[in-house]
Amino acid sequence: MNKSQKNIDKIVNVIKDANLPQTEFVKLMETFHDPFKVLICCILSLRTNDKTTYPCSVRMLELGQTPQDFLKVDEDTLVKAIYPVGFYKNKAGQILDISKELVEKHNGKVPQSIDELVKFKGVGRKTANLVMAKGFGIPAICVDVHVHRISNRLGWVKTNTPDETEMALRKLLPEKYWLDINTILVTFGQNICKPQRPLCDKCPVKEYCESFLK
Repeated sequence: MNKSQKNIDKIVNVIKDANLPQTEFVKLMETFHDPFKVLICCILSLRTNDKTTYPCSVRMLELGQTPQDFLKVDEDTLVKAIYPVGFYKNKAGQILDISKELVEKHNGKVPQSIDELVKFKGVGRKTANLVMAKGFGIPAICVDVHVHRISNRLGWVKTNTPDETEMALRKLLPEKYWLDINTILVTFGQNICKPQRPLCDKCPVKEYCESFLK
């Protein structure tokens, strides 16, 4: 194991203790503990930054809180509520289709299974894992662009895709961190370990980072 892998506990806890500011969308997702709300808000967030996603999520949730509520929502109304998230028309259709399928085939309940969740249109492993972790409180590793980028930069993994990163982290990362690792690394990625021009001089874990030490 390299230095970064050997010090995972220290790295995770140092980042947590840094108390970096969270976006309003991240804070909102942390309050839900509801798989349906996590699911539909995660769909909104795909390919859209948190600053845009947050107000759209709030407006969407004013229209409904459950799959049954969204059966009564007109698609044009939902489109207007979630604009300007990326692909807002497609996402409105996906959310309404999923709501209908949940009511008709799952008694209005979100399936408690990654394999079942990824069967829904527009739901990939990232979204499914977030629903498991934040919606059901079941340990699962949600790998988005931040988690993928940072895990590779630190030297925890050497992978080419988020799905590969998820599988590698499942073997490496202690399960006690699975529920919160997405929130921890997303916040770290938005504040310090940015996609372009990461703030390495301000990084609290640079002494363990393979990219910095090269």
